[in-house]
Amino acid sequence: MKILWVKYGKLVPVDAGGKIRSYNILRHLSSRHDVTFLSCYGGKPDPQYEAELRRHFANSIFVCNGAPEDADGIVANVLHYLPRLGLRAPYAVSKFTSPEARRIVREKLNSLAFDVAVCDFLAVSHNFPKQLNTPTVLFQHNVEASLWQRQAQCEKNWLKRLLFTLETAKMKRYEFAAVRKFHHVIAVSETDKKLMTATAPANISVVPTGVNLQEFSGAGSSDPSGNVVMFTGSMDWEANVDAMQFFCAEVWPRVRSKIPDAKFLIVGRNPDPLVKKLASDSVEVTGSVPSVIEYLKSAAVFVVPLRVGGGTRLKIFEAMAMGKAIISTAIGAEGLDVRDGEDIVLSDDASHFAERVVELLQDKARRDQLGKAAASTARKYDWSVVAPRFEEILARVARSPRLARGLPSK
Repeated sequence: MKILWVKYGKLVPVDAGGKIRSYNILRHLSSRHDVTFLSCYGGKPDPQYEAELRRHFANSIFVCNGAPEDADGIVANVLHYLPRLGLRAPYAVSKFTSPEARRIVREKLNSLAFDVAVCDFLAVSHNFPKQLNTPTVLFQHNVEASLWQRQAQCEKNWLKRLLFTLETAKMKRYEFAAVRKFHHVIAVSETDKKLMTATAPANISVVPTGVNLQEFSGAGSSDPSGNVVMFTGSMDWEANVDAMQFFCAEVWPRVRSKIPDAKFLIVGRNPDPLVKKLASDSVEVTGSVPSVIEYLKSAAVFVVPLRVGGGTRLKIFEAMAMGKAIISTAIGAEGLDVRDGEDIVLSDDASHFAERVVELLQDKARRDQLGKAAASTARKYDWSVVAPRFEEILARVARSPRLARGLPSK
């Protein structure tokens, strides 16, 4: 197949959940098919990034629209947001829309040179024309409206809560139309599929989250020498920032009251200033690390205290592959093939969450039991198994008689 893949943001380094998912599927597809990758990213033109990506995917095209990045600071981002406040499209979409990207996508789809196209994340979808003359799939890593709604519900700052509520309303309207616009949609969980079909009936398939078993299970299991609790994630993402504030304020003091020498590691790139403030004698904020594996080896318990989010958490499968005992909120493990009390522990109450952390730190046999079951679950989701499912769906969409070239989308 000839495949056009369009994605927002920089794909490398592969250091975040969405990037990991896209990269592993793309790597499989490019080994078997002719893939053209269009990378739409913000900030300043980055020749080093473009050269690096071409080493992974030779046939890459780039559009830099100059949108501010998180590292540019709050002032730059607010100044970019305000002129777009009145647009019907949510900011998470308009931010990654550009005339150049729209021109390239339109020309590529109208050329009829591709068997199928992929819109990777809703954020880049506004660059696709209303009439899709090439069979096109929307790859939904999250149900975006649900994610924004949860952020609004958990936000304490009244102004941010107001803006999140506004963006939620925009996203609900926009996502409803987008899910119906594309010929097919790929979700990452049955939960996400149900949410989308409930509001916008469409052709939706599920391709679950995967894990690189060779990298994580092959790292070997080690017996932690201390009472180390750990969280990993992109620490500039609102959902992770909220999770760490909640955990450190509501859960961690309860753990420390029972286990004074316990240590909490927050491991992940670009920690937000609010996360940096959480550092203390018992909390370490590492920032970017070459690999999370060495840190995971030291962890006795892995926690996912998310109150906001969507899609599925790759971090859980990575920890499971290494045989770690995991405690998560229901939202944190939402959509994953896990069983409470068997291969994971689920808790949404701060006091109960803390009790479970204490119990697992004090009970090695129970940790080992959970870890063994977790590793068994993870073995079913290696990327070598998951990526071909994605490929099969693209092939089916590409050859569908209903999507004959030149016919408009729904």
